[in-house]
Amino acid sequence: MSTALIVKAAQFAAEKHRNQRRKDVDASPYINHPLALASVLAVEGGVETPEVICAALLHDIIEDTDTTVEELTALFGDRITGIVLEVTDDKSLDKAVRKEEQVRHAPHISPEAKLVKLADKICNLRDILASPPADWGAGRKSDYFDWANRVVTGLRGEHAALEAVFDSLYKRQSELL
Repeated sequence: MSTALIVKAAQFAAEKHRNQRRKDVDASPYINHPLALASVLAVEGGVETPEVICAALLHDIIEDTDTTVEELTALFGDRITGIVLEVTDDKSLDKAVRKEEQVRHAPHISPEAKLVKLADKICNLRDILASPPADWGAGRKSDYFDWANRVVTGLRGEHAALEAVFDSLYKRQSELL
């Protein structure tokens, strides 16, 4: 059952994100991002909770697609939807406000949502180091690293190994200059 649920989430995410692209120079398929989160959690973090892996695959589905909360709940249940909602930004807010809300909100989310958020920040730092958005200069990249570190400060205490991965990436910030 858990494997089927994870595959269902991956397929649903792939379908919903099918026409979306990342902001890197290659405009890579967006689905690579949720898949990377799932891999960070399962492979690097040893996370075996199917609901967490599913939530990682679906973490941007509400804010970046036409998927409704009702649709997500009908397909994946209250627990997965709840985790997704905990890591979903309110797109009605200004971007700067949304970013500060992530910092403020991070310490108060569930342990499962903290894992998803931590994996998201790990993947984003890796992407910025390896293939950053085409129009981001060194200052913007550095600002993102510092903001991500502020978010992760509120997530600490959930998974020491993944926190160490984040810290290692954060220390590589000097490569951006």
